[in-house]
Amino acid sequence: MPVLQPDHLAVCAETLAEGVTYVEDLLQVPLAAGGEHVFMGTHNRLLSLGPGFYLEVIAINPDSADPGRARWFDMDRFSGPPRLTNWICRTQELDLALQMSPAGIGVPIPAARGDLRWTMVVPEDGQLPFDGAFPALIEWEGKTHPADLLPDRGYRLSMLKIEHPEAVGLRQALQPMLEMSDIEIHAAAEKRLIAAIETPTGLRYL
Repeated sequence: MPVLQPDHLAVCAETLAEGVTYVEDLLQVPLAAGGEHVFMGTHNRLLSLGPGFYLEVIAINPDSADPGRARWFDMDRFSGPPRLTNWICRTQELDLALQMSPAGIGVPIPAARGDLRWTMVVPEDGQLPFDGAFPALIEWEGKTHPADLLPDRGYRLSMLKIEHPEAVGLRQALQPMLEMSDIEIHAAAEKRLIAAIETPTGLRYL
């Protein structure tokens, strides 16, 4: 059994409204309510991508206080149009996953939103290894998963493509931890994530 399983995708935006508009226009689907992460000063909206998997649009909440530390997904340095910036993998063996992960993966931080409880591994400077191309690690408490609470509108992840200058090193870091059948890693001049999403009206790309 792999140590990690894909859990969700993160689309970052300068404002939540901009991110929601971008995803809703591209995928032609309304996003469900999310909530606030007071301890990180962020808020989000969500879309089910099937059992145990979802899409998150996330932005800094201007009404929240400064968290006093770097936010997840390197959001303090985010700028430009909304885009897919990160992917997140869950584990039931967080200590082992931390041992197997590259240096700079971060430290576990207990988190909560509503009835959901989890532990998220957040880098001290906010940026995950391989310029954020390596997945963030999450461990959910209990049996409730956010995807279980979202309406299923028939959207599914077909493929996640990761481009990075150190594609070989990234692949070597991930292969012992994760089943890679739906993940492509390619060499490129800059880091970029591309998600192929199956929709009721055809394939769309984030």
